[in-house]
Amino acid sequence: MERKIKQQVKGFETQDGAGVKLVRVLGHSTMEEFDPILMLDSFDSTNPEDYTAGFPMHPHRGIETISYVSQGQMKHRDSLGNEDTVTNGEVQWMTAGSGILHEEILPTSNRMLGVQLWLNLPAKDKMVPPAYHNIKNSQIEEIQLEGGILRLLAGTYKDKKGFIGSYLPLDYYDIQLNPNASAIIDTNKDNSVMMFTLVGDVSIGGELVKEKTAVKLTQGDFVTIKNSDSNAQVLFISSTAVKEPIAWGGPIVMNTREELQQAFVDLDEGTFLQEKISYK
Repeated sequence: MERKIKQQVKGFETQDGAGVKLVRVLGHSTMEEFDPILMLDSFDSTNPEDYTAGFPMHPHRGIETISYVSQGQMKHRDSLGNEDTVTNGEVQWMTAGSGILHEEILPTSNRMLGVQLWLNLPAKDKMVPPAYHNIKNSQIEEIQLEGGILRLLAGTYKDKKGFIGSYLPLDYYDIQLNPNASAIIDTNKDNSVMMFTLVGDVSIGGELVKEKTAVKLTQGDFVTIKNSDSNAQVLFISSTAVKEPIAWGGPIVMNTREELQQAFVDLDEGTFLQEKISYK
């Protein structure tokens, strides 16, 4: 059965961090429908003044943040001692778990294009040890489609396997279509599947979707994407819905108000970081 569009969500312009201009697409109002994807922020600018202020050191707990830098650079530093740069076509995968502090600096580039997802962690995994992983271009397979390519950012596609997270399963594809091309993507019929039009307008399941729009799909075995007369870039995101209560406050996502309040008490009392770490 073909998947169709259940809901479309168009992003809105906002600022975050130290003044980074971005398009916020998913958030508090969409977290139930798009479960387990809590947030999706999109970055697309050729003006460095829009993004070089970056995201100064800040905390996270209870989630995984997954940043795809299609074009540009993102410099990462965290309380585990990691310092790394994610560049054109690479992915930053950070498990906040029990708690992490990190900063993201966005150097000047010809174009800053990408997205950051927040992937919820189930209650049993909320307080796992924090971790960081950079998915380099050498680890990302480019699979030829009839009308373009599929970059396997994470998970699996048919018999191909990319980076696999430790907790929720996540199939994450960057589907790049040539003008007037189409593609049929097989899906796990039980998964929660969404797509995001990073570049260009396309038809998904027979319905027009404008650029910078997220769509939640109905259940089914496959989805059809058809492009118009210019190049398009569509992100495909498939996982398993958590279906648990969500208590969300700023950068912290827990299951109860009590757990959320405790996280902020931990921050105030200096006990937020529960792993042995050496931040310099």
